[in-house]
Amino acid sequence: MIKADVIVTNKKWKKYISNPTFYIDKKLKRFEKNLALFKKNNLKFSINLSNDQEIKKLNKKFRKKNKITDILSFPFYEKKELKKILKSRKQIYLGDIIINLNKILKQNKKNNFNYTFDKIWVHGFVHLFGYRHRLNKDFVEMQKIENKIVNLIN
Repeated sequence: MIKADVIVTNKKWKKYISNPTFYIDKKLKRFEKNLALFKKNNLKFSINLSNDQEIKKLNKKFRKKNKITDILSFPFYEKKELKKILKSRKQIYLGDIIINLNKILKQNKKNNFNYTFDKIWVHGFVHLFGYRHRLNKDFVEMQKIENKIVNLIN
Protein backbone atom coordinates (compact mmCIF):
# COMPACT_ATOMS: atom_id res chain seq x y z
CA MET A 1 0.00 0.00 0.00
CA ILE A 2 1.12 3.54 -0.62
CA LYS A 3 -0.08 6.59 1.27
CA ALA A 4 0.64 10.29 0.95
CA ASP A 5 0.30 12.92 3.63
CA VAL A 6 -0.87 15.99 1.73
CA ILE A 7 -0.12 19.33 3.37
CA VAL A 8 -1.64 22.46 1.85
CA THR A 9 0.42 25.49 2.86
CA ASN A 10 -0.99 27.68 0.09
CA LYS A 11 -4.80 27.89 0.24
CA LYS A 12 -4.97 28.89 -3.45
CA TRP A 13 -4.47 25.20 -4.30
CA LYS A 14 -8.10 24.55 -3.27
CA LYS A 15 -9.24 26.63 -6.25
CA TYR A 16 -7.70 24.03 -8.59
CA ILE A 17 -8.02 20.82 -6.56
CA SER A 18 -10.83 21.06 -4.02
CA ASN A 19 -9.71 18.05 -1.96
CA PRO A 20 -5.99 17.40 -2.61
CA THR A 21 -5.76 14.44 -0.21
CA PHE A 22 -8.63 12.64 -1.94
CA TYR A 23 -7.19 13.51 -5.36
CA ILE A 24 -3.75 12.05 -4.58
CA ASP A 25 -5.22 8.97 -2.84
CA LYS A 26 -7.35 8.26 -5.90
CA LYS A 27 -4.31 8.52 -8.19
CA LEU A 28 -2.19 6.32 -5.94
CA LYS A 29 -4.84 3.60 -5.88
CA ARG A 30 -4.86 3.51 -9.69
CA PHE A 31 -1.25 2.51 -10.05
CA GLU A 32 -0.92 0.67 -6.76
CA LYS A 33 -2.95 -2.17 -8.28
CA ASN A 34 -0.51 -2.53 -11.17
CA LEU A 35 2.77 -2.72 -9.28
CA ALA A 36 3.72 -5.62 -7.00
CA LEU A 37 6.03 -3.38 -4.96
CA PHE A 38 3.04 -1.67 -3.40
CA LYS A 39 1.39 -4.95 -2.43
CA LYS A 40 4.40 -6.11 -0.39
CA ASN A 41 5.26 -2.87 1.43
CA ASN A 42 3.53 -0.01 3.18
CA LEU A 43 5.12 3.07 1.66
CA LYS A 44 4.50 6.61 2.80
CA PHE A 45 5.58 10.07 1.66
CA SER A 46 4.47 13.66 2.03
CA ILE A 47 3.44 16.27 -0.52
CA ASN A 48 3.51 19.93 0.49
CA LEU A 49 1.41 22.10 -1.84
CA SER A 50 3.22 25.40 -1.67
CA ASN A 51 4.04 28.67 -3.43
CA ASP A 52 6.95 30.72 -4.83
CA GLN A 53 8.16 32.14 -1.52
CA GLU A 54 8.26 28.90 0.44
CA ILE A 55 9.87 26.82 -2.31
CA LYS A 56 12.51 29.50 -2.95
CA LYS A 57 13.36 29.54 0.75
CA LEU A 58 13.67 25.72 0.85
CA ASN A 59 15.66 25.65 -2.40
CA LYS A 60 18.13 28.16 -0.93
CA LYS A 61 18.40 26.36 2.40
CA PHE A 62 18.82 22.80 1.12
CA ARG A 63 20.24 23.18 -2.40
CA LYS A 64 22.04 26.53 -2.07
CA LYS A 65 20.07 27.86 -5.06
CA ASN A 66 18.37 31.20 -4.44
CA LYS A 67 15.64 30.75 -7.04
CA ILE A 68 12.07 29.61 -7.49
CA THR A 69 11.48 26.12 -8.87
CA ASP A 70 8.45 23.95 -9.64
CA ILE A 71 9.25 21.03 -7.35
CA LEU A 72 11.68 19.88 -4.71
CA SER A 73 12.10 16.26 -3.65
CA PHE A 74 13.84 15.09 -0.52
CA PRO A 75 14.30 11.31 -0.65
CA PHE A 76 15.11 9.62 2.64
CA TYR A 77 17.20 6.92 0.94
CA GLU A 78 19.62 6.56 -1.94
CA LYS A 79 18.53 4.19 -4.71
CA LYS A 80 20.75 1.24 -3.68
CA GLU A 81 19.89 1.60 0.00
CA LEU A 82 16.16 1.74 -0.75
CA LYS A 83 16.35 -1.48 -2.80
CA LYS A 84 17.81 -3.30 0.20
CA ILE A 85 15.29 -1.80 2.61
CA LEU A 86 12.35 -2.73 0.37
CA LYS A 87 13.34 -6.39 0.76
CA SER A 88 13.64 -6.31 4.54
CA ARG A 89 11.14 -3.75 5.86
CA LYS A 90 7.40 -3.59 5.43
CA GLN A 91 6.89 0.07 6.39
CA ILE A 92 9.03 2.68 4.69
CA TYR A 93 8.91 6.46 4.64
CA LEU A 94 10.16 7.51 1.19
CA GLY A 95 10.59 11.25 1.73
CA ASP A 96 9.03 14.61 1.00
CA ILE A 97 7.90 16.52 -2.08
CA ILE A 98 7.18 20.25 -2.24
CA ILE A 99 5.26 21.58 -5.25
CA ASN A 100 4.88 25.20 -6.31
CA LEU A 101 1.39 26.18 -7.53
CA ASN A 102 2.64 29.30 -9.33
CA LYS A 103 5.01 27.29 -11.54
CA ILE A 104 2.26 24.81 -12.44
CA LEU A 105 0.00 27.66 -13.49
CA LYS A 106 2.77 29.06 -15.70
CA GLN A 107 3.48 25.65 -17.27
CA ASN A 108 -0.20 24.89 -17.69
CA LYS A 109 -0.81 26.72 -20.96
CA LYS A 110 -0.95 23.62 -23.20
CA ASN A 111 -2.39 20.98 -20.85
CA ASN A 112 -5.12 20.95 -18.28
CA PHE A 113 -4.16 21.75 -14.69
CA ASN A 114 -4.61 18.21 -13.34
CA TYR A 115 -2.42 16.66 -16.04
CA THR A 116 0.37 19.20 -15.42
CA PHE A 117 0.08 18.63 -11.67
CA ASP A 118 0.22 14.85 -12.16
CA LYS A 119 3.36 15.11 -14.29
CA ILE A 120 5.07 17.23 -11.64
CA TRP A 121 4.17 15.23 -8.54
CA VAL A 122 5.01 11.96 -10.32
CA HIS A 123 8.40 13.44 -11.22
CA GLY A 124 9.00 14.14 -7.53
CA PHE A 125 7.71 10.71 -6.58
CA VAL A 126 10.21 9.02 -8.90
CA HIS A 127 12.99 11.05 -7.26
CA LEU A 128 11.93 9.54 -3.91
CA PHE A 129 12.96 6.15 -5.32
CA GLY A 130 16.46 7.46 -5.87
CA TYR A 131 16.27 8.36 -9.54
CA ARG A 132 18.17 11.44 -10.70
CA HIS A 133 18.61 13.17 -14.02
CA ARG A 134 22.09 14.64 -13.97
CA LEU A 135 23.05 12.78 -17.14
CA ASN A 136 20.97 12.59 -20.30
CA LYS A 137 20.67 8.77 -20.12
CA ASP A 138 19.35 9.07 -16.54
CA PHE A 139 16.86 11.70 -17.68
CA VAL A 140 15.59 9.39 -20.44
CA GLU A 141 15.24 6.46 -18.01
CA MET A 142 13.44 8.62 -15.45
CA GLN A 143 11.11 10.05 -18.09
CA LYS A 144 10.07 6.54 -19.20
CA ILE A 145 9.14 5.64 -15.63
CA GLU A 146 7.25 8.90 -15.15
CA ASN A 147 5.30 8.46 -18.40
CA LYS A 148 4.35 4.91 -17.42
CA ILE A 149 3.01 6.10 -14.05
CA VAL A 150 1.18 9.13 -15.52
CA ASN A 151 -0.49 6.84 -18.07
CA LEU A 152 -1.57 4.45 -15.30
CA ILE A 153 -3.15 7.19 -13.19
CA ASN A 154 -4.96 9.08 -15.96
